[in-house]
Order: sequence, then C-alpha cells, then structure tokens
Amino acid sequence: KGSGSYGIEPAAVNYLAQQISQAHNMGVEVAVVIGGGNIWRGAPAESQGMDRATADYAGMLATIINALALQDALERCGITTRTQSALQVQAVAEPYIQRRAMRHLEKGRVVLFAAGTGNPFMTTDTASALRALEIGAEVLLMAKHNVDGVYDSDPNENPEAVRFNNLDYMDALNRRLDVMDATAVSLCMDNKLPIIVFDIGDEGSICRILSGESVGTIITGSD
Repeated sequence: KGSGSYGIEPAAVNYLAQQISQAHNMGVEVAVVIGGGNIWRGAPAESQGMDRATADYAGMLATIINALALQDALERCGITTRTQSALQVQAVAEPYIQRRAMRHLEKGRVVLFAAGTGNPFMTTDTASALRALEIGAEVLLMAKHNVDGVYDSDPNENPEAVRFNNLDYMDALNRRLDVMDATAVSLCMDNKLPIIVFDIGDEGSICRILSGESVGTIITGSD
C-alpha cells in the first residue's frame, strides 16, 4: 500500500520489490506473506451485513492480486519469484505445497505466499506465523506502514507514546498491544520464533535488520 487509500500504487510496489531484492542479494532466503488490505477489508463488509466467511474469501483473492503485482516487480528487478496460493488459482499461481516452497528457497528464488491460510476466520498475521514455521524461518519480519515498532499506546493519537526496543511474547499478549493477533503471537511464542516489527517505509531497514542492527521492536521469550 502506498500513500493512497485504495488500490495498487506501482511506485509502492516497485519500492517493496527493491527492498526485498536487496535482502535477497545478501544471500538470504526470502519468503513474503502477502496481505490484501489495500484492496479489500473484510471487517467493514461484515459490519454491513456480508457473511464473514465470504468477506474473508474476498480478502484472500485480494492478496493474490497483490502477489501478482509484486511478483512482476521482483522479476523486473532480476529476482526469480514464485507465487504460491492457499486457494486454487492454477492459471496464475502454484498451489501452496510446503516442500515445494522450501525447494524454491533453496534454489535462490523468492516465494510469495498468497490467500492467507486458505481458511476464513484466520488473519494474515496467523498465516505469516504459520508459513514462517512451516518453512523453518529464523525470524518473522512484521512490516508496518509508518509505524517503526511496537508502542505502549497508539503513537498517532498519543505523542507521549513510548516505543519498545525489546518485548516479551507474554507482555505483548497480556497488554493487548497492537502487534499482531493473539493467535499469531501465540504460535511464535510456542515455537520460539522471534518477531521483529519495523517500518517498511524506512529505506534499507530489511538489510539493516539482516546485518544485525537494532531496528524496530524485537519480540522474543524471556528465557
């Protein structure tokens, strides 16, 4: 999502592709879980009377559109990319198969995961945690738009909000901080998968994280 409120901005997609390609060129295996909020949000549709499952499936289709746009931008950067979808859309994307995804990564391809988990009532956050665990990721990077980490309150509403450099999984859950949904945090906690929340608009932030710099907020266990 770029500066606009709806749709796909080519400049924003190209920017994301550049940031991902820079990380890929560091020799890191990169997989990306794609959201669809720039095209469709299920909650407003549900509030207007739409069936929740139908609204969620529409959101999954939106993520496929975004994945195709990002795949095109990445390949224009010279990065071989594969899109895997949890919904069957064989004309434009592979079906999600865990072993195939890992093989793509081993071959140096970027893998884009679309359509969430393929199930309604499950968020993109949960899909991100699930896919990260399935492919054996070392860290889950939670890219935010104009938010550079986790705060004790909404920094857009409270100028005195304090950003955490480090946070424990249980603190994030108990304090109901706006990080990701509780199911996703719990999955990461149970499997000791670190989460780093950062501002994707901060150019070069992914590479700095991969180089070991302290960027955003890292969420881990207390032990």
